[in-house]
Amino acid sequence: MTSGHRLTHVGLCVRDVERSSDFYCSALGFRRIGGMHVADDASARLLDVDGLVLELVYLERDGFRLELLGFTEPGSTGVPEARAMNALGFTHLSFRVDDVDALSAAIVAHGGRLLAERSVVFDGGNRGLILTDPDGTLLELIERTPRRG
Repeated sequence: MTSGHRLTHVGLCVRDVERSSDFYCSALGFRRIGGMHVADDASARLLDVDGLVLELVYLERDGFRLELLGFTEPGSTGVPEARAMNALGFTHLSFRVDDVDALSAAIVAHGGRLLAERSVVFDGGNRGLILTDPDGTLLELIERTPRRG
């Protein structure tokens, strides 16, 4: 492994950077660690988005950094729906949790959506749920221990 480089973040394009920042911090326990306003030709060329005006927010949790990209200009493209898991590219964010019901409720309360038809119980009793953030990004919750009661 080359010691001269390191992974810094994963980028996620969102429709409303403040709403998404609030969602990830309030529902999923990320903390906001920085932000930046970008509107220069070099960034437009690097990102291949003509005339960009971009708000960036950096969030962190468990040593993982998530960059939210909010394109004020020219706006974002695509639809706010869950992507197929077998579509090329990044597919989801996964969380291993103690209380899948509480976290699922928090996600929904903050603008996410539960895909109830995709809730499962694995051998051994642990549950897996799929939800989305407000823009349709898939969130996987895997129960850490079997539920009691």
